[in-house]
Amino acid sequence: MSADPRREGGARGRVLIVAGSDSGGGAGIQADIKTVSALGGYAMTAITALTAQNTLGVEGVFGVEPSFIRQQMALVLDDLGADAIKTGMLHSAPVIEAVAAELAARGGGIPLVVDPVMVAESGASLLEPEAVSALNRDLLVRATLLTPNLMEAEKLTGMTIGDLEGLRQAAMMLRTLGPEAVLVKGGHLEGPEVHDVLATEAGLEVFTASRLPSRGSHGTGCTLASAIACGLGQGLGLRDAVRRARAYLREAIRTAPGLGRGNGPVNHGHTVAAFPVPDEDEA
Repeated sequence: MSADPRREGGARGRVLIVAGSDSGGGAGIQADIKTVSALGGYAMTAITALTAQNTLGVEGVFGVEPSFIRQQMALVLDDLGADAIKTGMLHSAPVIEAVAAELAARGGGIPLVVDPVMVAESGASLLEPEAVSALNRDLLVRATLLTPNLMEAEKLTGMTIGDLEGLRQAAMMLRTLGPEAVLVKGGHLEGPEVHDVLATEAGLEVFTASRLPSRGSHGTGCTLASAIACGLGQGLGLRDAVRRARAYLREAIRTAPGLGRGNGPVNHGHTVAAFPVPDEDEA
């Protein structure tokens, strides 16, 4: 199911996204599709849940049967294939187990980005408490990259993270759970700068940028993870995929359209001229 060198033309980077739908369009499957498309990839989906939400919060969640989630994944992988896979909202243990089983059956060798969606920006819980052990047991061990935000990193490690050093410690600890690499996002820490910490076998790297004054931050986690997955699917190395994804997200936040009365969406459709995909011999 990995990249097929015989393909000619079309979008570079087939990304299968296994996640929930956001009726407000700012996060979830909708943000994932917009992001992958903006970066020149081809987005495919296996929808895990429907949510009723807007910029003010999540009002309802309707889960999809695990067997149907698995069927979506199987049909896509058998026919279109994938160069990368990204998981988002997997709200229950049975859903996580079904996704992990399909990854074991058809996802071997395909880079996997796991965004452990646990809590919405509004504070609503998007992962059942009993599902955390299934996430650790069945999914993290398969991940090429795990992308928790500060609150998710705290839930997964049991730590309280209050500064950059805490982000570093959490990233190192999370790598012991099985993922090849971990990107702990520090946007929820206060301060004029935002730090993200990447932990790999080679060590730690801190990405730092000035904080942007913006009311549009809904879906930033989904957007970043999908942008990284798209980069990996297009042949970028992990570090380059992270760098391009962060640059894309930063511009999307800077040019956020200001929609809604709450925490609004970013601008997924901004120009990507500044974020080209290198040729294969340059990647």
